[in-house]
Amino acid sequence: MKIERIGDCTLYLADCMDVLPTLDGVDAVVTDPPYGINLNTNNSRFSGGSEASKKKRGTGKKYEKKIIGDNKDFDPSKILLGNRQIIFGWNNFANKLPKGSCLIWVKRNDAAFGTFLSDAEIAYMSGGCGVYCFRDLSNAGITKDRKHPTQKPVSLMRWCLTHILDSQTILDPFMGSGTTGVACVKEGRRFIGIEKDPEYFDIAVKRIGDAYKQPDLFVPQPIAI
Repeated sequence: MKIERIGDCTLYLADCMDVLPTLDGVDAVVTDPPYGINLNTNNSRFSGGSEASKKKRGTGKKYEKKIIGDNKDFDPSKILLGNRQIIFGWNNFANKLPKGSCLIWVKRNDAAFGTFLSDAEIAYMSGGCGVYCFRDLSNAGITKDRKHPTQKPVSLMRWCLTHILDSQTILDPFMGSGTTGVACVKEGRRFIGIEKDPEYFDIAVKRIGDAYKQPDLFVPQPIAI
């Protein structure tokens, strides 16, 4: 196990199942876990969509890397820490979660619906029964620059955090390249991230460190001691 502390963020290079029993003070879990679908992450194999869209699709080894744990069913009941949870991939394990609200990330304009993979992604949010939508097309513009094949936009994760304003310490047990952590830095929240893959862990450390170097105005920053 390796631990990095950056500002109000504590990052673990470890299996989350080893770390979770040791954690205290988590207010909410916000995560994009493995879905259990054995996803082929090399999207260059698809021919759908416009020519401009095809050119943006990433190729190379980083887009072909398997997602750890995605080759078996995922049980979200093991990560329901804190008072609130936001868990992406709800449609893949809905029968294993209690009733709740639905957050929908619309990934493309109406004219592009049905042209390439999913038009949207959904997340489970504990509490309530509403359905809330957020259209964010920014992922298409950063496809070639993504550090993780299923990386979410920072703007999307910041929007998710607006639904849990009473949660100050956020846990992402499947941190990946650290997008949830970056969003927490931008929103002035404390963050605990856990990642099993050393390559993605190092990327997350750098991205979160860089986020502190470029703080948002009016967001309180941690005081150096």
